[in-house]
Amino acid sequence: MKQKPKNIILCGFMGSGKTTVGRRLAQKAHMEFIDMDDYIEQREGRTITDIFAQDGEETFRRMETEAARELASRRGLVIAAGGGTLLRAQNVKIFRKSGVTVLLDTPIGFIQERLKNDTARPLLQKPNRKKVVADLYRKRLPAYCAAADVIVDGSGGADRVAGRVLEQVKRLG
Repeated sequence: MKQKPKNIILCGFMGSGKTTVGRRLAQKAHMEFIDMDDYIEQREGRTITDIFAQDGEETFRRMETEAARELASRRGLVIAAGGGTLLRAQNVKIFRKSGVTVLLDTPIGFIQERLKNDTARPLLQKPNRKKVVADLYRKRLPAYCAAADVIVDGSGGADRVAGRVLEQVKRLG
């Protein structure tokens, strides 16, 4: 029997398209899709917003690392990592062993547009959202680039971006 392929881990800033592209990519590659944030919410029985409010960001980040370990122990997954997951070196190491990490490099203008009405992400619930997004994006982008094995243009439709990711992953072997 043929062994399942290594995992494909999508990273990038919130609103970069990880979940939407990840679903399309999983279909194209005949793999299972898992959104880490959804995975954590199901495992914990509460929303990320509630986890942040009740236990704080540090507890959530520990939950992310546990989820990364669990998911990395499997094969054949397309994983949409949370926006902060790969800012931690230990999570980068965990995922490096299980597959290829792909940065969806989505221009800040696209991200600003996608996030302008978002009410679910705890880090964005501030009056000066546009500045918060721009500052966080600039701060996080170098870490995403360092974590990624491949960087793919995240602009355009989900189908097109998923195709770009698949093409790059196949090139790596």
